[in-house]
Amino acid sequence: QVLLVESGGGLVQAGGSLRLSCAASGRTFSMYAMGWFRQAPGKEREFVAAINWDGGLTNFADSVKGRFTISRDNAKNTMSLQMNSLKPEDTAVYYCAGSRNTAAVIRPSQYEYWGQGTQVTVSS
Repeated sequence: QVLLVESGGGLVQAGGSLRLSCAASGRTFSMYAMGWFRQAPGKEREFVAAINWDGGLTNFADSVKGRFTISRDNAKNTMSLQMNSLKPEDTAVYYCAGSRNTAAVIRPSQYEYWGQGTQVTVSS
């Protein structure tokens, strides 16, 4: 069992930056792939970024490539999403997710554990 708690959301102007963090409980964190998803009002949850179990491989949605960076610290059971050059269309609730699949998978159905979400609002 893995418990995930996100932090770091907030309100930022377009062009600004935010850093989201995800703290995980459980001794098996380092065995899991981790990901970030987001959901805007009236839209389906969508993939943002993923990182494999040891941090050596990452995947990003085309919409965030070059702007977002994902990283993890297995010694601290944490994962982060650095978001730069934010746009109003990045506004959403962001969710941290954990997958027993060790690869950097991108489908929500491939993730078994989810955080409660943190709101990110980008004003124009």
